[in-house]
Amino acid sequence: MGQTVRIRAAESQGKKTSRRNAAIPAILAVAATVWTPAWAQDAAGQQGAGQQRIGQQGGATLSLPAVSVTASPGNPALAADGYVAPAALGATKTGAALLETPQTVTVITREELDARRPQTVRSVLRYAPGVQISEDADNRLDSLTARGFALDQYLNGLKQLSGTWAVPKTEPYLLERAEVLTGPSSVLYGQASPGGILNMVAKRPTAEPLHQVEIQSGTGAMMQGAFDLGGPLDKEGRVLYRLTGIGRTAETQTDHTREQRIAIAPSVTWKPDDDTSLTLLAGYLHDPKGGIWNLLPYSGTLQPNRYGRISPSFYTGDTGFESFKRDQSQIGYEFEHRFGKALTVRQNARYTHIDIDYASVQGLNLQADQRTLNRQTYTADERLDSFAIDNQAELKLDTGPLSHTLLAGVDYQRINWDNLTRFGAAPTLDILAPNYNQVIRLPGIFQNAYQTQSQIGAYLQDQIRLGGWSLLLGGREDWATTDNENRVTNRRTSQFDRAFTGRVGLTYLFDNGLAPYASYATSFQPVAGTNRQGAAFEPTKGKQVEVGLKFQPKGSNSFATVSAFDLRQTNVTTPDPVNANFNVQTGEIRSRGVELSGVASLTDGLNVRASYAYLDNEITKDNAGNVGHRLSNVPAHIASLWADYTIQAQALKGLGFGGGARYVGPTYATNANTVKIPDYAVFDAAVHYDLGQALPSLQGTQLAVNASNIFDREYVSFCSAVGCRYGLGRTVYASVRYSW
Repeated sequence: MGQTVRIRAAESQGKKTSRRNAAIPAILAVAATVWTPAWAQDAAGQQGAGQQRIGQQGGATLSLPAVSVTASPGNPALAADGYVAPAALGATKTGAALLETPQTVTVITREELDARRPQTVRSVLRYAPGVQISEDADNRLDSLTARGFALDQYLNGLKQLSGTWAVPKTEPYLLERAEVLTGPSSVLYGQASPGGILNMVAKRPTAEPLHQVEIQSGTGAMMQGAFDLGGPLDKEGRVLYRLTGIGRTAETQTDHTREQRIAIAPSVTWKPDDDTSLTLLAGYLHDPKGGIWNLLPYSGTLQPNRYGRISPSFYTGDTGFESFKRDQSQIGYEFEHRFGKALTVRQNARYTHIDIDYASVQGLNLQADQRTLNRQTYTADERLDSFAIDNQAELKLDTGPLSHTLLAGVDYQRINWDNLTRFGAAPTLDILAPNYNQVIRLPGIFQNAYQTQSQIGAYLQDQIRLGGWSLLLGGREDWATTDNENRVTNRRTSQFDRAFTGRVGLTYLFDNGLAPYASYATSFQPVAGTNRQGAAFEPTKGKQVEVGLKFQPKGSNSFATVSAFDLRQTNVTTPDPVNANFNVQTGEIRSRGVELSGVASLTDGLNVRASYAYLDNEITKDNAGNVGHRLSNVPAHIASLWADYTIQAQALKGLGFGGGARYVGPTYATNANTVKIPDYAVFDAAVHYDLGQALPSLQGTQLAVNASNIFDREYVSFCSAVGCRYGLGRTVYASVRYSW
């Protein structure tokens, strides 16, 4: 592949790279071979070709298109017609139809991404139902929440393991789609936030030749170039390739800061026969410059200041000290083999290495004169190596009148994280006459640690169908270990957690496309640290009850979901009432609400996505006096609408227009609920023209203009206990794309 993964050598401060995990992946790698029981061939003929049988209903057979997770091109679970996808790879790992999946699932297809041209993962999810994004000038991290809790990020079904700043970054241009699985998903993925997961699917080799180049320019002197190439490498079509890359440079919304990126993703698929495929996926991402944290004080943003409002472009750092650099390398594979029509085994694996060098001067609060800004210095030097592997066996069989899709799996993940953090005071800054070239001293060491986290899990799932009924059962056992070496105190600690999670869901599929469902699911997340007695904390536990109705009308390329849920997280840490320097696990958070979403791609060139979410979020148990309060930065209302129309009439055929609106209700800056963040609404627009529709000589050429926050609404998108960040202002980008 020509991909070199660099691992930094140990430095004088005691950094090291652990190789203790070398044997475990090798052992797990052979696990798939033991999942080939003698009855595999006997069951091979039980499933009719080209159909996935749901069962008998009123003497008729109810069928859905055959779907089966595969790494090869033409994967039915990756199929989409415009904005509408019939299935999601991550929801059940078997490619089951969304209509019979008892969970709220949102799929953002490549066609929708092409229409909106997002530049961050956050902007990919601008119109996803119930997902809150904090979209601002800081492009280094993608913070996402759903139903009041974090949304964990996965790539190709494997978790994007991370440190504090050593967080894997995904470039949207390299993606084929994004899938949001809302609610607890631990039964298939292990330790996870109860809010759900975002599974991003990378572009992969194509059976048909693909050639595309694009240039883009716009706000902030942004310049971007991208290419996407793919197709067969041999006459038989057994070896396929994909090579996608992008380069971008731009000024950010904040003065004196720039972002720069180079990313490339090569992949190759080898299909020695019709039942076997192996896809190698690699990626390299280099960010020589990134955004800035740039917290602004309450005074002048949310609260009055005698000198007026602070501009969203105001810079609180220091040009001689500020820096951010990220190097990220990934390499992995997806293997699949089918034993007849009944049994399929898969193995997916990925290794990731990340280097982060970060130095920043960060703004805090204003002094009493309302112009002198207190600041702090912060540096982070992080190295992260992670490995994840997932072994699966899927079996289709019938037991009497019941039709089963069984899934058994064993997965393993490990992270080695080396972290040197410095933290200290910085000179103040006069916001009326800022001096950005002061003497900034390197702060003292705050944390110097080496941490290893590992998890192994075994799971079993059964999708049972009888007539119009579809029952989903799943259970999983996880074993997680965290070893930490504190080089400041020369102390070593170890923590072991074990948890069982499960889910059960029932769906009934009516002939008219209606599918009511009900489900119960649980999750867990390890909690680092100990209580006052020195005992390790228990994992937080999540549990959710969800009921809903899905609708996929026959003859219409559309899909709608209405759901209501009650989600609770327990074992949340709160201050110890005896000694506030420690925590106890007596906290509980409850989120309950309603979500509505719909997506449609109609034959007249119209694509629409709409959503609304209401969330009643409450701290129900707490030792800090916040019982009855909402979690910080969690709105009660989120709504969005995006529509895109391409003219079909001959005179202007190929000319299209898009527009969208996004609303986020008011929130609070902290759990104390004393400072309120106002609600806001922003509007987006797009114009695109396929020139080949007007002039055959320009076949393959497309012009596009995409604008976000077109009225340049100034709003606060996020707050912490010490400051706020403004949302992203108006951006306008023009692009030219040529495909052949």
